Amino acid sequence: MRDKNMDLRVIRTKDAIRNALVELMEEKGFEAITVKDITNKAKINRGTFYAHYQDKFDLMTKCQEEIMQGMFNIVKPSFPDVIAELGTNSTPVKPFTFIVSIFEYLDENSGFMKAVLSPKGDLSFQTKLKDFMWKTLFENNPNSLIKQENLLVPGQYLTSYIASAHIGVIQQWLNSGRKESPQEMAQILSTITINGPFFAAGLKK
Repeated sequence: MRDKNMDLRVIRTKDAIRNALVELMEEKGFEAITVKDITNKAKINRGTFYAHYQDKFDLMTKCQEEIMQGMFNIVKPSFPDVIAELGTNSTPVKPFTFIVSIFEYLDENSGFMKAVLSPKGDLSFQTKLKDFMWKTLFENNPNSLIKQENLLVPGQYLTSYIASAHIGVIQQWLNSGRKESPQEMAQILSTITINGPFFAAGLKK
């Protein structure tokens, strides 16, 4: 029972620290934040903070890694089904299930995602997301979604295009108040990604 209570205490402490980070990023920007700001906002002492994180940069890194690992856990197991569906002659009309799950996950973590992707957040996070997407899509194993030998353009440019477009859509959704549901956003992103922007703009049938 004591271990369980301790685990719950650690979870609550980390949640308080991360919530404080999000609020402070929105208020003053990540660069201006100090550990003292975080501990005051989270209502903890400095020793408690340093029991979990080395400094604010370590906190930010761990938050980002957790987000990307969460997305990886959603996306990677779905690749075989996506490959199978794309291999059929018909164009998918429904969004892939994993895209809905991704937007549900982003919705659950919308506070952090909106803050970290904002001009006051961590500008390096977009680069990390692009690197993450490269490793996820092109990782050299039998279950990777995109095979190097099938590429019609250099992989790094394709990844940059896909990542930048997807990040832009996510930012627009977050900044506009997440008015569309995860299901609606999955349909929007699927339409653009699978059929192309010219099709989505009504220029190509």
